[in-house]
Amino acid sequence: MTTPPRVDGRTARSERTRNAIVDAHLQLIREGDLRPTADRIAKLAGVSLRALWSHFADMEALMTASGQRVLEQRDASYRPVPADLPLTERIEAYCRQRARLLEEIGPAARASALKEPFSAGLQRYRKLHVARVRDELTTTFAAEIGSDDDLLNALTSISQWPTWATWRESMDLPVEAAQAALSRSVTALLAASSAAGSR
Repeated sequence: MTTPPRVDGRTARSERTRNAIVDAHLQLIREGDLRPTADRIAKLAGVSLRALWSHFADMEALMTASGQRVLEQRDASYRPVPADLPLTERIEAYCRQRARLLEEIGPAARASALKEPFSAGLQRYRKLHVARVRDELTTTFAAEIGSDDDLLNALTSISQWPTWATWRESMDLPVEAAQAALSRSVTALLAASSAAGSR
């Protein structure tokens, strides 16, 4: 029987402190503080500013760590849609899950939008979120999408945060109405592709 590796006490404490800082950062963002200061983050995390800066070189590094955490939470929350369901049920399940996931990442997405143009780390995580959605679509609608990259690109675009934010924030739609708009869009795109393919 192999003995599990010992965890150095200082390493464990350092990891706890780092996690507390990221947790505090994301909590402040969820509470509506989209640009929390290092002082507010440290205070909520129960650490000194010196401890914060010893773990993160700058706010860019902290934002990148928080982006990684959000991606991990998104992956943990994701549940595959069974590919053998009838199309209408797959569309309903896909759109219901996308609505839930987009609501979950909403606060972090709003905060990231303020800094993303200047942050290579946040741009990388945006691309990872896009890649996750493309994987969801190609798995859930494999038969319908096939090798149609144009269809995949269109479905990916309407499934992303900017479109969801337009429905939820610019148009003030409740979650149910935004989800219905997403479902109608996905249905229309898949139907149009099917009709074109049958011609």
